[in-house]
Amino acid sequence: MSVKIRLQRHGKKGKPFYWIVAADARAKRDGKYLEKIGTYNPNVNPAIIDLNIDKAVEWLQNGAQPTDTAKNILSYKGAMLKNHLVGGIRKGALTQEQADAKFAAWVEEKAAKISDKEAGLSKAQSEAKAKALAAEKAVNEARIEAAKPVVEEVVEEVAETEAETTEETPETTEAAAEATEAAPETTEAAEEKAAE
Repeated sequence: MSVKIRLQRHGKKGKPFYWIVAADARAKRDGKYLEKIGTYNPNVNPAIIDLNIDKAVEWLQNGAQPTDTAKNILSYKGAMLKNHLVGGIRKGALTQEQADAKFAAWVEEKAAKISDKEAGLSKAQSEAKAKALAAEKAVNEARIEAAKPVVEEVVEEVAETEAETTEETPETTEAAAEATEAAPETTEAAEEKAAE
């Protein structure tokens, strides 16, 4: 039986979540597996990988072949390096203490790289937020500046119309008086016509 270390897809549409499993090569992608050795969540940056390194090395020592993606994940977490060091111990090139020291140094270096990446991402995110805020402030100030002349024009127009209405008021009062004087004449004319 040929064993593969591969990813088994879980999660919902558009949000994949993978289990890292050792499975028979003939089994379906999401089908029966021999052992679950970890999880992989690519939905966040950096991706979250939870891997049992000792189990992965055990399967690699027993002849399991990782797929390309699984091999990249195992390399990222150090399982491939540990497998290599175990092979060196078996051949007598290294002692267990030397192999453990090399692996611990590699893990520390990798953790430092990951923390630097997270710090860089958070810094870039905060800078992008600050730039977006500055751009939004600039747009708001431009809108306010563009609205000021319109408000001033409206205030000037209102002042002009008020001035015109105050100037027209005596004329309109005279016209209203003439209309009231003409109104009784028309009513008298209408009464004479009605009497005839």
